[in-house]
Amino acid sequence: MGEFQITDIRPVIFVGLLFGFGIIEFLLPRRTLKPIKTKRWITNLLIIFIDSMLVKLLFKSAAIGVAVWAEVNGYGLFNVIEAPYWLAFGLSFAVLDFSIWLTHVVSHKIPILWKIHRMHHSDVDIDASTGIRFHPFEIVLSMCWKFLVVLALGAPVLSVLIFEVVLNGGALFNHSNIKIPLKIDRILRWIIVTPDMHRVHHSVISREYNSNYGFNLSIWDKIFSTYVDQPEKGHREMTIGLPDWQDEKPARLDWTLMVPFKK
Repeated sequence: MGEFQITDIRPVIFVGLLFGFGIIEFLLPRRTLKPIKTKRWITNLLIIFIDSMLVKLLFKSAAIGVAVWAEVNGYGLFNVIEAPYWLAFGLSFAVLDFSIWLTHVVSHKIPILWKIHRMHHSDVDIDASTGIRFHPFEIVLSMCWKFLVVLALGAPVLSVLIFEVVLNGGALFNHSNIKIPLKIDRILRWIIVTPDMHRVHHSVISREYNSNYGFNLSIWDKIFSTYVDQPEKGHREMTIGLPDWQDEKPARLDWTLMVPFKK
């Protein structure tokens, strides 16, 4: 399978999952969303379009292409040392997942990064479309960081491909407004971040939005004591977004793109 075919797989799966979760949350909603849902979806879809165009303009390849290049040229840990493929695959997946968790924590702790990342948090509701709502600045920084991690690891190409698909699918899933039976949610969150677990992270309450940073594996928040089990006001009554921006402005594209420059 050539690099063109490999890099072609991810966007197809991504689009399918986005609209798939959108349909499921329409049929099985966890919360009643505000009337501006259509406006939010249009804005969030336009944001991912802008992000995609910027990535194509600035980067010749995705993280998968970096993995291919590192493998061909012998760069990175697992292209230098001899290790069983299963070990290289598993460790690469885990380290990549931890690196995304770590950048998420850092984006909340460093003021200039928070100014950028808060665009994601400014959404006044949370559903599958929130999982694609990231400022172009954040996407560029995230790509650069991911490239460095993949290159340093010499991560197997297949592990990077699967990680990218799982990461994107996980972000759409755990941002979705899907009602999952509590018993099943309890089981799932031992391994992965569920919608109920991540929804806490989008609360207006500071203690809650500075918790549950995971996008895929739930283990990191539990290891580093950043895990909050449930929102203080319950999932149906909690307020989503940021305290200062509880109106329709975050549903506007122009306003949204200017968030990093707002006081």
